[in-house]
Amino acid sequence: MSELIEVLTKDGSYSLRSVFFQENFHSLFGALEETKLKFTASSDLQRFKSKSLSVLDICFGLGYNSASLLNELIKQKSYLNLYALEIDKKPLEYSLSNKSFLKLWTPKVKKIFESLYRKDYFEDHFFKCSILWGDAREKIKIIPSSIKFDLIYLDGFSPQKCPQLWTIEFLSKITEKLNSKGYLITYSSSAAVRKTLRNLGLEIFTIKPSSNNRTFWSQGTVAISQFDKNNLKPNFNFEKLSVMEEEHLLTKASIPYRDKDLNSSKQDIIKKRLDEQLLSNLVSTNKWREKWGMTKSSFKS
Repeated sequence: MSELIEVLTKDGSYSLRSVFFQENFHSLFGALEETKLKFTASSDLQRFKSKSLSVLDICFGLGYNSASLLNELIKQKSYLNLYALEIDKKPLEYSLSNKSFLKLWTPKVKKIFESLYRKDYFEDHFFKCSILWGDAREKIKIIPSSIKFDLIYLDGFSPQKCPQLWTIEFLSKITEKLNSKGYLITYSSSAAVRKTLRNLGLEIFTIKPSSNNRTFWSQGTVAISQFDKNNLKPNFNFEKLSVMEEEHLLTKASIPYRDKDLNSSKQDIIKKRLDEQLLSNLVSTNKWREKWGMTKSSFKS
């Protein structure tokens, strides 16, 4: 699909940069660190020890999120039904050729990834894994409607670079596939994404920054359909939105991305949103940013 450039991140793990999207697959602080902090830790996988779960990994990419998930589930002897969506086979090909990447995981992860690359499928006593290649907006329709997911990972390029995967219509599609106590997890703290998920009936939580990385005020979002906020535990890595984050959802940044027929181009989606923002009476994002002393590098809207 596009030219990819190898990137070594600060924690020693490798990532890629897409020339087409002009964006890295992971934070430069660390591809592995990002996966563990934002996705694996937020999944609260102990809930599924010796049990079964279903997971949807949207934008599989190099496979960090699924690899980390598999690694943990192997340790705790859980049963997994995994669906992955990805448009480009090159990142997985890169992962399978990168010894440093493969050393991060138990050998079984390599076996599963090789099968996904060759046959789009893997199955044994514990794991049933499928990868669907192509536009996620189309491939999401192939997943049987009877399957409801305990975890959905949404890890596409940022809303500004790939708005197709952050629209009301697409988020609605994936929210429909979340079970009643399922977690939708994304690295994005975009007001547009958070407000859309809340309007779709989900409870919104912010992923706390790691103790050694306070550059950002949030490391992402966890959205849950049925969750008692009073049961939030101190060891969770997510918490209620702060006053600052709640106010972010009242600004023009919260105006959603729209893609009525799930086939619009990036340019059309962005133009529609800009037109809507120009006509909106909501507070400007700049005023919110000034009030809270934020810089452009500290949030994604």
